[in-house]
Amino acid sequence: MERFDVLVVGAGPAGSATAIHLARAGASVLLADRARFPRDKPCGGGLTGRALRHAPCDVSPVVEHVVDRMVLRLGYRRRFARGSDTPLILMTQRRLLDAHLAEQAAATGADFRDGARVDRLTLDGERATALVGGAKVSASYVVGADGANGVVAKAAGLGDGIICGVALEGNATWQDLDPGPYRRTAWVELGVVPGGYGWVFPKGDHGNVGVGGWMAEGPRLRAHLDRLARTHRVDPRELRDVRGHRLPMRRLGAASANGRAVLVGDAAGLVDPLSGDGIYEAFVSARLAAEAILSTRLDDYAPSLSAALDRHASASWTAKRAADRFPWACFWAARSPGVFDTLAGLLRGDLRHPSQARGLARPPLRALSRLARLG
Repeated sequence: MERFDVLVVGAGPAGSATAIHLARAGASVLLADRARFPRDKPCGGGLTGRALRHAPCDVSPVVEHVVDRMVLRLGYRRRFARGSDTPLILMTQRRLLDAHLAEQAAATGADFRDGARVDRLTLDGERATALVGGAKVSASYVVGADGANGVVAKAAGLGDGIICGVALEGNATWQDLDPGPYRRTAWVELGVVPGGYGWVFPKGDHGNVGVGGWMAEGPRLRAHLDRLARTHRVDPRELRDVRGHRLPMRRLGAASANGRAVLVGDAAGLVDPLSGDGIYEAFVSARLAAEAILSTRLDDYAPSLSAALDRHASASWTAKRAADRFPWACFWAARSPGVFDTLAGLLRGDLRHPSQARGLARPPLRALSRLARLG
């Protein structure tokens, strides 16, 4: 039986980042993913400034586009654009990002195994045991980075406090989609999907076209996606690699560690309720999980995670409730320079916390908060 200090299940951003932190500190780490790399995953692929602040390594080699302008449109009719003197979001593809992070984990000293399914995971002995790609493995700790309802969450009895949204996206080549309006520009469509929004983001050789909302909207997402594509002058039949995925969001206070197991990223339900982004949360949870494991104090993980993310998540939930019921109000609030400056600062990572710009954004955000309570 092979022995490791830590078994990390799932080599997405959260799993590979955790492996990098652990291996860098000298721990023996097995990083396993059932897929063969490089592999793609449906994801907007935006790297915000705050995500970059917490990245475990340099990710500039996989950046394809820089976004410094946003277009917000309401109900496919009214719209406005705002620009920034500095980048708002760096665009990549998960196929590139995940492979890069996994390679960095291996270079740091982790044993990375792709195409290695994890089965028969048990956590109730002196050490965790599992079959990893058919090989018997034991570890002192296990990190679940394998998404919502992953094998680690099931084995540890975690994940009950997670609710899910759902997204559907496809890719339009620059032959099918005129690149002009999307050069350095992200489009966000409000009021077009109940409980969510639509988007068009520039990628290397294509535009990413997608819609997301609550799980109940799942059966209608294809119709929403087709309409979004048509409004951007793309024949829906020309969309490539159309795929859906869940957006796991944790209720505040939901358990994220148990015994010798800890959950990070999507497995812990750390998708931002308002934006649907999870890369920033993946990187933060990876660092905190590694710190808890290295100190052999897993009980510290959940409080540290709450301290790092809950205040922002609470504000995001409030904004989402308002946006779900009153998208028109959110659209008009976003036109306020104070609100947009707050958003831009958070995306760039200039503002470590929303309270730093509260004075600028207070009037329209107070109105949105009142609307959310009405909902």
